[in-house]
Amino acid sequence: MMLLSLKNIHVTRRNRVILDQVSLSLKEGEFIGLIGPNGAGKSTLMEVALGLLSFTGQSNLAQMGAAERARTAAYLPQAREIAWPVSVEDLVALGRIPWPGSGRSQNDAEAIDIAINRLGLQNFRKRTALRLSGGEQNRALIARALAQDTPLLLADEPAAGLDPAQQLACMGLFRDLAREGRGVLASVHDLGLAARYCTRLVLLAEKHVLADGVPEDVLTDAMLHRAFGIRVRRVQTPDGLAILPLPA
Repeated sequence: MMLLSLKNIHVTRRNRVILDQVSLSLKEGEFIGLIGPNGAGKSTLMEVALGLLSFTGQSNLAQMGAAERARTAAYLPQAREIAWPVSVEDLVALGRIPWPGSGRSQNDAEAIDIAINRLGLQNFRKRTALRLSGGEQNRALIARALAQDTPLLLADEPAAGLDPAQQLACMGLFRDLAREGRGVLASVHDLGLAARYCTRLVLLAEKHVLADGVPEDVLTDAMLHRAFGIRVRRVQTPDGLAILPLPA
């Protein structure tokens, strides 16, 4: 089943073209890593997909009403802030607002428990979220998105601020969600993590999609030099491909 369909997306902001004729589709079971240099439009593309920015082209999510969209796609933005001194449990419960019960039904309780457990936040459940470290807050916000229990998850740099162990856990969680039948689109800066965990990569640069396919077909020397101005050293390990970026 197709979960996300973007066709011929064009975005101009402050008289500058950000994206031009960008198309992207995502179906159940896919974990797509959106990669590209800073300023390539990765965040913009996610916001456009959700109808949060003006654009020309087509987005199946933007065409939905707000309630339907909230039950179809959860969104973890790049700018993440917890504004109120609520407990972690109550913060995660906010993800249930689109559903009947708004955080108070049995289904809500089960979804909240699952999200808290999958993010390893059991010991922080009653703690005020503002008293968590930055990385712990990030995990709580991922749990909130997970509790929304949508077929599709859009995450903008979800591993930012996480320690190495939690980065691996985060990417492993998204891979597992895809294996369970959901769809995940996440912007990722660590090419090694992207290569090891994503089923597919989309390289966004020069206002366009430069490459779209399995990691080994996208992370070529030519493409990485064109997009990032770097070369890489690839090392095959028992745990998967390791990629070391190097100056060109």
